[in-house]
Amino acid sequence: MAGPEPDGRLMEHPEIGVQSQRPPQGQGERPDPEESPKKRLDRELIELLNEVRVALPGAQVLFAFLLVLPFQARFTELTDLQHLAYAGALLSSAAAIALLIAPSSYHRINFRRPMKEAMIRWANGLLIAGLVLVAVGITLAVALVMDVVLGPVASILVAFATAAWFGWFWFLAPALRRRGFESSD
Repeated sequence: MAGPEPDGRLMEHPEIGVQSQRPPQGQGERPDPEESPKKRLDRELIELLNEVRVALPGAQVLFAFLLVLPFQARFTELTDLQHLAYAGALLSSAAAIALLIAPSSYHRINFRRPMKEAMIRWANGLLIAGLVLVAVGITLAVALVMDVVLGPVASILVAFATAAWFGWFWFLAPALRRRGFESSD
C-alpha cells in the first residue's frame, strides 16, 4: 500500500488499491485530463451524495428531538416567543430534510436519463439550501434551550454566536477560500 509521495500527490486507497492523482497542496481540484466527462459526472454525483449522507443524519436527529418536545410536561409553560422559536426550528429542520433527500429522489426518478450534469448542479443548490436550513434549525433550537435555561438575554447572545459559528465554518470560510483560489488562477 503506497502512501503519499513527498509532494503529497500520489495516493492509494487502502481497501481497493486504486491510485489517484491529488493536486499539490494549496491548489484546488484541477480537471484530470484522463478523466472522461462521464466519469467526472459520475464522481461528482457520488461526492455529492456522500456529502448528503453526512448532513442528513444531523438534520434528522434534530427533527426527531423537536418532534417529541411538545409532549413533555413543561412545553405548555413556554412563552409565545419560545413556541415561535420551537416552530421555526421544527419547520426549518423539516424543510432541510426535504432538501437534503431531494437529490436522491431526483436521481431515482430520472435514473438512466442523460440529465446528470443538470441534476448535479440542481442538487448542489439544494444541498447548500438544506445546510442553511439545518443551521437555522440548530440556531433556533439552541436559542430555545438557552432561553429556558439561562433567560432571554443569554438566549439572544448564544443564538447570534451559534448563527455566526455556522455561518463562518459552513459558508463564509469556504466562500473566501474559493474566492482566493479563483483569484490566484
